[in-house]
Amino acid sequence: MQTCETEHHPYFGLWVTADGHVRHELLPNGRYDEARGTRESAYQGRYEVEGNYIRYWDDTGFTADGTFRDGVLYHGGMVLYRQ
Repeated sequence: MQTCETEHHPYFGLWVTADGHVRHELLPNGRYDEARGTRESAYQGRYEVEGNYIRYWDDTGFTADGTFRDGVLYHGGMVLYRQ
C-alpha cells in the first residue's frame, strides 16, 4: 500500500457520521485526526489508501480498516459522509 501524497486525492478532507458525532479528517500527509462528540482529536494516527481500501494505525497501536463505496466511507461499523 502507498500513502496518498497528492493534495488532490478524492478521499482527503472531512468525513462525518449522519448525526455529526464522529468527524474523521484525512490529511494529505498520511495522517488522520478523529473527533468524537465534544472530544476533539480523540484519535490520531496514520493511514494508507489502496484503491478504495483504507487502513489505519492509531498512535496508541490500534489498527482498523475501511472501504470507500459510492462516495461513502465505511469504517469500524460506522458510515461517514464527505463534508
